[in-house]
Amino acid sequence: MPELPEVEVTRRGVAPHLDGRQVTSVVLRHTGLRWPFPSDLPALLRGRRILSTGRRGKYLLIGFEHGTLIVHLGMSGHLRILPADTPAQKHDHFDLVIGPQVMRLTDPRRFGAVLWHDREDGDLEEHILLRSLGVEPLLDGFNGQLLYRLTRHRSAPIKQVLLAGDIVVGVGNIYASESLFRAGINPKTAAHRIGPARYGKLAEAIRETLTAAIAKGGSTLRDFMAADGQPGYFQQSYFVYDRAGEDCRTCGSLVRQLKQGQRSTFYCPNCQK
Repeated sequence: MPELPEVEVTRRGVAPHLDGRQVTSVVLRHTGLRWPFPSDLPALLRGRRILSTGRRGKYLLIGFEHGTLIVHLGMSGHLRILPADTPAQKHDHFDLVIGPQVMRLTDPRRFGAVLWHDREDGDLEEHILLRSLGVEPLLDGFNGQLLYRLTRHRSAPIKQVLLAGDIVVGVGNIYASESLFRAGINPKTAAHRIGPARYGKLAEAIRETLTAAIAKGGSTLRDFMAADGQPGYFQQSYFVYDRAGEDCRTCGSLVRQLKQGQRSTFYCPNCQK
């Protein structure tokens, strides 16, 4: 599944082609993905100018004067900028046509989403998909004090708390394992047992991990590619993720794998206490 770095890489890739441009047309090739497409979306967007291209967690937000287009890549989706006359393929479900170009959503597993939040419906942050999201880890409001304060009554393992998304958003499975390794914290440690100093290290590790992943174009494990069709390369720098049985890059101990909430966790038992 594309995580925060992949969505941010996507945002940065499509923004120069969208911001300030006028929508020529909208093409819906099916009734929807995870949720139905708004049936009036072509009429809502045709001729309208795009004001901004933002992101909230793993959601891409394309802003118009009268509302916001919310796009989620699901498990296997990606966006590309293509010539507008490029023939659609089997898994191409949504086109936002901008003059001679098109932003096309391809989603083989159809777990993605294209939704509309009208300005008259209130603050975008109160949309049902956004209102319970935690703080953005790359913004100034995210720090160790916040993590410490919001985990005092959380007895679940810290890895699971990071994945929940209600404290900090966008730290998915890959980057949670990598961040916990950088911070030297065992993923099985109960969240409320971690002190302020260690949470300070974890907040810094999360920020460093996500920033490094974005700089390398994200991670390409299966379907993800950037808007220009290029893969990401951060997987070549993993410390622990998907490296079970291999030597730890820091101490030489064998990296271990365990299941937490049906997701694979990777860690070094020597480096992460």
